[in-house]
Amino acid sequence: MTGEALALTAAAAFGITHFVAGLLARRVPGVTVALYTQVGGTVLAVLAALVFTWGSPRPADLAWGALSGAGSGLGVAFLYRAMSRGPLSVVVPLSDVGAVALPVLLALAVVGDRPSPYGIAGIVLALPAIWLAASGPADSPDGDARGRARAGRTSRLGRGSGDALLAGTGFALQFLALKPIPLDAGLWPITAGRAASVAVILPWVLAASGVPMRLPVRSAVPALAVGTLGSAAIALFWVAAHRELLAVASVLAALYPVVPVVLALVVLRERVTSRQAAGLAGAVAAIALLTVP
Repeated sequence: MTGEALALTAAAAFGITHFVAGLLARRVPGVTVALYTQVGGTVLAVLAALVFTWGSPRPADLAWGALSGAGSGLGVAFLYRAMSRGPLSVVVPLSDVGAVALPVLLALAVVGDRPSPYGIAGIVLALPAIWLAASGPADSPDGDARGRARAGRTSRLGRGSGDALLAGTGFALQFLALKPIPLDAGLWPITAGRAASVAVILPWVLAASGVPMRLPVRSAVPALAVGTLGSAAIALFWVAAHRELLAVASVLAALYPVVPVVLALVVLRERVTSRQAAGLAGAVAAIALLTVP
């Protein structure tokens, strides 16, 4: 499988994970949801590392894996808390700005990536496409209702935007720290990352006032399940980052907000707006440009 296909598959897995976790975070505290997803992902990573035993990691590989996992833990914790505080149509694309921009800038300036002109055009197109695709419905035409809706949304955005930006920084760290891990290190660095993500979130849950440690079974089971999908997404991106330029792989993987939008349209039967339609079309165009040989 090509690097582009691996990155897009990772985006699909990330998108499904965040869609399910976002729904759960509307019923129970988002930080606890994040903890359960990371625990589920850690269990899968340990089992996979025991079964697929190729490679031998160096201490530096495990350290890079742990750093990536710390970024992942912070990213999901802040994202799921932002989802419970602010509108998903704003906090998800806002978090994605950092997740895309930082890896791309560092890949171009430090790593020395040189995408093709088509790749540059795809990168430039991807950011507004993600934002538009994840945009919510327009305000009501009624003036008073529109004013109340805007005021309420602005207030909620103020509570969720800071968390969304921190989430984006965490996801950027997750992407960047995977690149230095060679493929012949095996899966133990990924496992170290999953364990580190749990270690980052657990003290937060324990110290936070009013945040439960336990979830109802109907919330715990799907949270654990999508956590395993999240680990698969990280492993897919890790391989993609070695088969494709980091800047390109990061942008393709960061198209994951498009997936929750599509799932909301299909599963929740939400209506697509003209902004969302334009964003989805832009995302398809960005993918086409980024995958041109």
